[in-house]
Amino acid sequence: MKLEQILFSQGFGTRRVCAGLIASGAVRIAGELADEPGADFDTAGLVFEVDGRAWPFREPALVMLHKPAGTECSQKPRHHPSVMSLLPLPLRTRGLQPVGRLDEDTTGLLLLTDDGKLIHRLTNPKHHVPKVYEVVAKHPVDDAMVANLLRGVVLDDDPAPVRALEAERTAEHGLRLVLAEGRYHQVKRMVAAAGNRVETLHRSAVGALQLPADLAPGQWRWVEPADLEARA
Repeated sequence: MKLEQILFSQGFGTRRVCAGLIASGAVRIAGELADEPGADFDTAGLVFEVDGRAWPFREPALVMLHKPAGTECSQKPRHHPSVMSLLPLPLRTRGLQPVGRLDEDTTGLLLLTDDGKLIHRLTNPKHHVPKVYEVVAKHPVDDAMVANLLRGVVLDDDPAPVRALEAERTAEHGLRLVLAEGRYHQVKRMVAAAGNRVETLHRSAVGALQLPADLAPGQWRWVEPADLEARA
């Protein structure tokens, strides 16, 4: 692929902007100056630098973000900053979208990608991709509550019971839930239907992909192909 097209496909601006970056000496490959927009490069495993920052070629792109509280999973946030503001400009430019949504006060693992098919596969309940949530409840979590969540609770928009794949008491007020669906405010509504209230909510895993302990709130990281295959 031509160097100008590589930068364009990775979100570094219009073709004219990308050509300007290359001509200005801002781009390096394998430590060497790359100043020919029409030069061809193999994109397999390619890592290039723009203004001294290394960028791996990703087509499509998939990243994980440790979503902090007080952010919205929306391109047009209404009350709080968008999670998109936590990503570098090239990722925003190339059109990454959150895979599902976390409420503004919910923290934890959020995936973002520009692959529409992947978004569908990860969010469609037919594919049964489990999501793990850590809950701190207002009232103590007891065995009856856990049993209700496993048996199924009725939400106000559907007469059919909604069941947790797994439910485990982790502390006096702590609860771990595993769900395969992603309905609106689902965890909060299920906990309320079971007679309690969510005080804080954190998503710790999606499929086999867990939020790394060293990824601080507001930080992002590329998801490697091996991680994607393990989760699929």
